[in-house]
Amino acid sequence: MRICIIGGGAQGHVCAAVLGADPRWEVSLLTGHPAAWQREITAIDPDGKCIVGHLAAISDRAEAVVPGQDLLLLCLPGFLIGDTLRRIAPLLGRAAVGSVVSSTGFFFEARRILPAGTPLFGFQRVPFISRVQEYGRSVRLLGYKDNLAVATENVPDPAALAEALGEGLRTPVRLLDNVWQAALTNSNPILHTGRLYTLFRGRETAVFDHLPLFYKEWTDEASEVLLAMDREFFALLGALRVEGIPSLLDYYDCTDAPSLTRKISSIPAFQAISAPMKTVPGGWSADFGSRYFTEDFPYGLRFLRDLCRTHGIPAPTIERVFDWGMAQLGR
Repeated sequence: MRICIIGGGAQGHVCAAVLGADPRWEVSLLTGHPAAWQREITAIDPDGKCIVGHLAAISDRAEAVVPGQDLLLLCLPGFLIGDTLRRIAPLLGRAAVGSVVSSTGFFFEARRILPAGTPLFGFQRVPFISRVQEYGRSVRLLGYKDNLAVATENVPDPAALAEALGEGLRTPVRLLDNVWQAALTNSNPILHTGRLYTLFRGRETAVFDHLPLFYKEWTDEASEVLLAMDREFFALLGALRVEGIPSLLDYYDCTDAPSLTRKISSIPAFQAISAPMKTVPGGWSADFGSRYFTEDFPYGLRFLRDLCRTHGIPAPTIERVFDWGMAQLGR
């Protein structure tokens, strides 16, 4: 299976390492910084296991690595998806095009930009929790997931694709019923934005005396906002007749806001993840240039807000959190 990974962020690193370590896969990379990459990429998993992947080709030129591939996997923030699809569209051949996460507009943009009938696939959530350790060389794989969910469109044999991805990524992959189940999610677009709203609202310019941990210091207030947004999200799913997406309480096996707080704050893989902040004299302040802001508000929560408006679904919490976040981007 020949695959080209597009994008050199944390997901690009970890997917390159894991897939590239499997001799059944030939992995190439399209990145804006090819000189910073070496051919062997190392991932260290939570058990200390070293996974070494090999890259067959590395380039910043799409025409050098896209033609002849079976799969193209976008590991990109939402704001880069449209331009990247336009770059690769003339070079696709019969390749299937996918994204490590679909909630930042992938299916909407792909339908609009790529040739009609292009095979598409998109994950509901990113395959791995990871952080780059040394750019172009190593990555920390902070946690595996029990399974991954993928949606497909125009793929001739979706089951075969899911099986191949599951084997390559070392995690079972199940097929979703439709693209809505991947394109609309109550993961990052709600999880991140609700937490940011309760963490920084009223303290937009405050200097913190310590660097807060994003998940470990989760609060009941954040859980309450999150659950209010989730209820509005499910009202939207009802209007769209979309099933198969678990509520946040079901997903985390909780019953109320306090139990959700306990669950989120105790997830081992999330313990060391800090809030998006920058160093300033006297401590730390909110970093409104972080991808938590630039990705999850305009390329995540926005789709939910717009769809709620289109279908006449009252969503006061989503509206309030979205308006606050977009105002911070103006800073």
